[in-house]
Amino acid sequence: MSRWAGSTLEDRAAARRAALIEAGIELLGTQGAAGVTVRAACRAAGLTERYFYESFPDGRDALLLAVHDAVAAQARAAIVAAVGAHAAAGGGAEDEALAYAAVGAFTAFLEEDPRRGRVLLSESFSDTVLARHDAELVPAFAALLVAQITALPDAPDQLDAELTAVALLGALRNLYLAWLADERAISTARLNAHAARLVIAAARVSSRDVS
Repeated sequence: MSRWAGSTLEDRAAARRAALIEAGIELLGTQGAAGVTVRAACRAAGLTERYFYESFPDGRDALLLAVHDAVAAQARAAIVAAVGAHAAAGGGAEDEALAYAAVGAFTAFLEEDPRRGRVLLSESFSDTVLARHDAELVPAFAALLVAQITALPDAPDQLDAELTAVALLGALRNLYLAWLADERAISTARLNAHAARLVIAAARVSSRDVS
């Protein structure tokens, strides 16, 4: 029986697009941006180039962006879910456990699928398309940190929170890159503790006394 039996045209198109994105995650996450080509994606997804361009008329770069978007959205969802679970359990914004919940969720997200670290954190250094897109993703991830910082008692003002969030994103990215590059020689518990305490310490930084 055909794998498309009983499905609508829209369902088939969506399934083909999803298969191509999954192929892109595999290629980008194991071979890097240089390994992501139209031919390689089609081969991995078991589809022809006709169907590739049906999903991504702008070609290979459009697939790269879709892959990056998909993994970034999954990461944000994992962090939001962990923060929500913390709140549902009665934890407050001032509780250090909130920071541990957020960074722990991100660490677990990377451990669950090793390809994700390369897709989300490192390949933007080697591909200009991903580098530009990476910069566009910063506000969405920074907003997660801003929400935590501004909810603290005696929190810094909005500008301080935004500046700290951007600074923390850079610091945390390099921390996780070092962890991944060293084949996780640092224990997960130590990584989570260091990352969470870094967030907690930086959250109080304020420059509002300077005009």
